Amino acid sequence: MRLHYNSPVILTYAFISLGVLLVGEFFSQNFVINFFAVYRTSFSDPLAYFRVFSYVFGHANFNHFFGNISMLLLIGPMIEEKYSSKVLIIMMIASTLIGGIAHLLFFSAAALGASGIVFMLILLTPFTNMQRGRIPITFILVALVFIGREVFYAITIEDNVSRFGHIIGGASGAAMGYFASSNKRGASR
Repeated sequence: MRLHYNSPVILTYAFISLGVLLVGEFFSQNFVINFFAVYRTSFSDPLAYFRVFSYVFGHANFNHFFGNISMLLLIGPMIEEKYSSKVLIIMMIASTLIGGIAHLLFFSAAALGASGIVFMLILLTPFTNMQRGRIPITFILVALVFIGREVFYAITIEDNVSRFGHIIGGASGAAMGYFASSNKRGASR
């Protein structure tokens, strides 16, 4: 029996995130805030452009990390197998960029973590077995449960969780899942 690096994108992402967390926890929390959190700053700051992408690798603490990474490791390999590593990377970068720019434009507090990517993966899941001309009922239910819950919490609960990031991640996952599934079906005809 040998170990198999079965989901290279998801596993690499998890290990990078763990590395960032460990450096932040054991050496300097400022490391995470300075390099792996997105927040409103001057556009003349070159790190601002890096943070628009890097914030998804940062986590506030081990609970935050384990909450995100457990879902990522549960769902991610199936999505990576379905769409390919290359397509998953493109989806993750697109979701990260959309969420990072939206956060810069609309919020002043810092945001970090994999939640947007996790919500993207959650909303991609029902598309793994989508058939031509049919919208899976599971997609509608998952969207209502996950996105609906985040909208409700955004309105009723004041906490440090970026509900907007969850909603952006979920919406981008739904859109990319629909279009990726449509393109695969079109290409197979």
